[in-house]
Amino acid sequence: MRRLRSVKIVATLGPASNDYATIRALFEAGADVFRLNMSHGTHADIEARHTIIRKVEADLGRPIGILADLQGPKLRVGTFANGEEELVEGAKFRMDLAATPGDATRVQLPHPEIFAALEPGASLLVNDGKIRLVVDDCGKDFANCTVTVGGTISNRKGVNVPDVVLPLAALSEKDRGDLEFACALGVDWLALSFVQRPEDVTEARGLAKGRAAILSKIEKPAAVKAYDAILQVSDGIMVARGDLGVELPVTSVPPIQKRLVRGARAAAKPVIVATQMLESMIESPVPTRAEVSDVATAIYEGADAVMLSAESAAGKYPIEAVTTMHNVALSVEKDPTYRQVIEASRVVRRETIADGIVSAAREIAEATNIKAIACFSQSGQTVSLVARERPRVPIIALTPLMSTARRLALTWGAHCVITEPQERFKGAVISAVKAARADGFAGEEDMIVVTAGVPFNVKGTTNILRVAPCDERLISKVDPE
Repeated sequence: MRRLRSVKIVATLGPASNDYATIRALFEAGADVFRLNMSHGTHADIEARHTIIRKVEADLGRPIGILADLQGPKLRVGTFANGEEELVEGAKFRMDLAATPGDATRVQLPHPEIFAALEPGASLLVNDGKIRLVVDDCGKDFANCTVTVGGTISNRKGVNVPDVVLPLAALSEKDRGDLEFACALGVDWLALSFVQRPEDVTEARGLAKGRAAILSKIEKPAAVKAYDAILQVSDGIMVARGDLGVELPVTSVPPIQKRLVRGARAAAKPVIVATQMLESMIESPVPTRAEVSDVATAIYEGADAVMLSAESAAGKYPIEAVTTMHNVALSVEKDPTYRQVIEASRVVRRETIADGIVSAAREIAEATNIKAIACFSQSGQTVSLVARERPRVPIIALTPLMSTARRLALTWGAHCVITEPQERFKGAVISAVKAARADGFAGEEDMIVVTAGVPFNVKGTTNILRVAPCDERLISKVDPE
């Protein structure tokens, strides 16, 4: 099964997409990676979905990526004696550690870490920013505030603290248990929530012990400020626009999205644009024009993947949502303007031999009638470098490791093929042309570019490039062994 697009689609699974038939239909409609949201469902639920995905993968013979999304710390107010209260603009309101039920003047905020970090003038946002408070004065167990945006506050509503870096780890005790469970299960990617600093990513990486790649969710102002350092220690990035739009002015999110995507592209690390991409399709079989434009914008920016959340997890039309996203991608990538935008935003790096090899592979492919670039890769790094070039021709990622193929399901343009381990370059070329013909990328009369590292099966050794005919009879006997 070959996708006729380069951008990948991530679909979240949930109550609306729990069975084999639906998950298989989602994959056939265009989903490349499935997201398991650790905020919802038991470990038994997650394991059942994981098992179904792997069965679909085996039945269809195509590697499928699985992303486990960790919940992160949840900051919430306590309860109210009346269940809810109305806060009026200009009124005074207190948050403290006292466990007594709240009223119109105060409520418990059972997070001493927040009080430790607060300063006068800081903002507290409640219920996804619908209510806004400004701190007048505070101490180790209280914050006296003024209501600047009023509304209804009720039991256990979420609290955001955008103005300070909180002394909270990105991993709660629940997250640590979920991380170990997901890694033991065999997921390919871990999405890390509540990232504020690079040390949060380093901690998760230490716990994962190489069993899954680490994808940092950029959803807090502190993460935007520390983005370059966070990107350096991450394997991938998610632009989590929902929380960004709560903690930052919503008008600042589009330029931030562009900067984050370009930074990840330049670093040759996959980047997902997420949250509310086709939100109306939770209830409607047809998206709004604005939503279609939103998806298209992320694709024009060169994002590796676009993501569906509730649309595929809990919506009425999960398959239609994936189909819509797939069709938008096809339409955008056929547009001549798409290539102009992608190429204008390309960052060319030639700092290493591998950089030079992949850059030359793209230039050769685009200057001649080359049908595909085939990359042999043990770790997936060569494929990521080729994908950073955003070539006009397809990328065939050949690897002997299923784990590598599954992780590359998130990488722009990568069509993954499991191949036998190679010892000699000539055998690798033959395997590449066979894969190109078998999956419909080229015919016998065509040519492809093959990149690899010699010696084989050693990470970071990309050092050879070959323009090869797809007719095996024409592969020279004097080719390097």
